[in-house]
Amino acid sequence: MKNPLQQLMPEILQHKGVWRGTYRHIDIEGNIIDEHNSQVECIFPESGPVVYTQRNKFSWPCGRIYEVEFDGVIREQKIFWDTPTFSGFGWQASPHIFLLELERKDEPGAWFYESIVMGDSGTNRARTWHWFKNGKCFKRTLCDENLVVT
Repeated sequence: MKNPLQQLMPEILQHKGVWRGTYRHIDIEGNIIDEHNSQVECIFPESGPVVYTQRNKFSWPCGRIYEVEFDGVIREQKIFWDTPTFSGFGWQASPHIFLLELERKDEPGAWFYESIVMGDSGTNRARTWHWFKNGKCFKRTLCDENLVVT
């Protein structure tokens, strides 16, 4: 059986593989408040209820490393996630744009809205997060990534 995303949102499958990049968190004045390297692996299982698995490894210049893995399932024609740190959903907005709306469980009252934009080559993508709390944007995350393994 093939992954149901092949029918529902086939363009998302372009994200399969290992992506490396840099995350930059900036405050509303544009100051960098955190910057670290990332490795994000996107996996699309061909059977079972999980339609998407993501493995992240983040590393900072000080030597700190954070690794996490999470799964997504289909509900209401979207990919849904429910992890210890966030819950929410994502959907394909156009052939090159994937959108997410996620509530942060580890930061009460915080939400972020993410857009992942795939470049025409399929080997570069840009991610932008807009973080909100109490209805007000308080920071943004910018990430540029390159596909290193398909």
